[in-house]
Amino acid sequence: METLVLSHTYQPLDRIGWQRAITLWVLDKVEILESYDDRTIRSVSFAIEMPAVVRFVHAVRMRMTHPRFSRENVFARDKGRCQYCGKKLSRSESTYDHVVPRRLGGPTRWDNIVIACLTCNQRKGGRTPEQAGMKLATHPVRPKSLPSTLRFTLPAPEMVPVPWRQYFYDLTYWHGALDET
Repeated sequence: METLVLSHTYQPLDRIGWQRAITLWVLDKVEILESYDDRTIRSVSFAIEMPAVVRFVHAVRMRMTHPRFSRENVFARDKGRCQYCGKKLSRSESTYDHVVPRRLGGPTRWDNIVIACLTCNQRKGGRTPEQAGMKLATHPVRPKSLPSTLRFTLPAPEMVPVPWRQYFYDLTYWHGALDET
């Protein structure tokens, strides 16, 4: 189970494991705002409900880093569009495509991976876009930042734990999506 970490001003900062959240709580660095009601953590000296949302008690300085390579971040970089036909995709419809196929020595990294619809990915197959007669909408690059206002990847709206939802209400990415689930 993961714990949502908020800044002292209630802005989402990160997702961490519940073990790290307990450590921060014991060190008086965070306060627990929400818990998973059905999960209890027990030790010799105390029992506590598993933290779902914690908030830093004091301001913290965040390092600026490049986004981590992940499927969610590639999806965000490509704005959820197939890089071959331009079709808007949901996360479940999207596939991860190696521009230079792995069988031809293409690495799995920012500058060789794009989001594609299943049709385009199958049409391209194990070929380069040039060999398949296809054109990329944009050349893949490692982004300095992502379109999201958050510093971490967000789960799909239907996967957001219930205790987290009120902290994402104002984000345009989530607006309406959480109300449907």
